[in-house]
Amino acid sequence: MPIDKFKILESTCVPLPAENIDTDQIIPARFLKAISREGFGDKLFRDWRYDKQDNPNPDFVLNNPNYSGHILVGGKNFGSGSSREHAAWAIYDYGFKVVVSSFFADIFKNNALNIGLLPVQVTKSFLKNLLTAIENNPVTIVKIDLPNQEISLAASGIKENFEINSYKKECLLNGYDDIDYLINIKDKIIDYEKARLF
Repeated sequence: MPIDKFKILESTCVPLPAENIDTDQIIPARFLKAISREGFGDKLFRDWRYDKQDNPNPDFVLNNPNYSGHILVGGKNFGSGSSREHAAWAIYDYGFKVVVSSFFADIFKNNALNIGLLPVQVTKSFLKNLLTAIENNPVTIVKIDLPNQEISLAASGIKENFEINSYKKECLLNGYDDIDYLINIKDKIIDYEKARLF
């Protein structure tokens, strides 16, 4: 499945400020039956979105019509727990392009980057201000500028830089997965191997 190019995103956000959201909450284990990335969005936060009778939980943010957008704003320690790739797949398949948190589990962060989902790690104070802004005004626009590695709020002007692995940044900017990247530098690899042989 190709990765979409990512440069700049401006979007409203969905706030989910709970801390320690683990991968089993993101995508319950009983749904891990497929090996293709498609179709997992419907199962995202399934046990929080629906009750045992499969009725939508009106108190859960994904069922709240006031909130929408391509940016999910979570609490501290997002994506902890098991290493299942399906957690990142479900978030991306649902329609999110970015997850913001003050801390990500390493395995989740890498799984996200591998499929084109951008994890933006911010300071605790910025996250608090961001969540407050979104909850006070659900149509708050947040800008994610990957080339400059910056997240900002359009209305207030507050902004912060975020870190990203330079290789993964290049892949996201160009829409490459690991194989695409190698194909793109094929000539350099061939030249390097020839230089080693002679």
